[in-house]
Amino acid sequence: MGTRLSGKVAIITGAGQQPGATPGNGRATALRFAEEGAICVLVDIQRDWAEDTRAMIGGDTAIVVQADVTDEASCQHIVQDTLRRFGRVDVLHNNVGLSKGDRATPDLGVDVWDRIMTLNLKSMFMLCKAALPVMRERGGGSIITISSTSSLSMRPTVAYKTSKGAINTFTQHIAAENACYGVRANVILPGLIDTPMAIERRAEETGRPREDIRAERAALVPMGHMGQAWDVANAAVFLASDEAKYITGALLPVDGGLLLKRG
Repeated sequence: MGTRLSGKVAIITGAGQQPGATPGNGRATALRFAEEGAICVLVDIQRDWAEDTRAMIGGDTAIVVQADVTDEASCQHIVQDTLRRFGRVDVLHNNVGLSKGDRATPDLGVDVWDRIMTLNLKSMFMLCKAALPVMRERGGGSIITISSTSSLSMRPTVAYKTSKGAINTFTQHIAAENACYGVRANVILPGLIDTPMAIERRAEETGRPREDIRAERAALVPMGHMGQAWDVANAAVFLASDEAKYITGALLPVDGGLLLKRG
């Protein structure tokens, strides 16, 4: 058990995950936060997925909050319930994301655009809106959001990339706006990570073997292999910790050098 986040209360959205052979970014981050001493508020629209994460953590250092983060009242409830139970909110980790249905611009349905933008971007805005007054009053906090290297590189589809680019810009605004209150805001840019969202969805949509998809993606990375959710989680631990107390507005790639090749 580490102590890098000892005494901190962390809200982690998307803390459950769809079934798959590897951990997702949200679950891995929740497990690492707990290992480093944080009290974890595990938020997911699927209660059973979040309960599985809580069971992996064990003990009494994590609770589950079932919530739809695309609803503003639910976002306010997440923060206020955390404050009521624990008296503070030190970390907000925005992890939910969606790319399913994305298309090239002429082929993209407006309903899909709205769905991707709402889940990826609007939910983050509403959670930040809910958490910032609490963090300001306490005199500090860390907001971490999962973006993507897609936000800074060419991509054949438009909505996911645009939503992640907006996350980068919004995070930098939050960082500048709230630095005087001691609140930090940073973004993690994962590259090609071996998660259920990345692998299972592509296998389902294409009917191709998972190992073929993994090999194809690994070949694109300068380091020669995909990353793991633990790589993203370890970056999140750093940004949530006091080790990063002088870091705000940063866009941190966790990508095995992918942006060096694609950016």
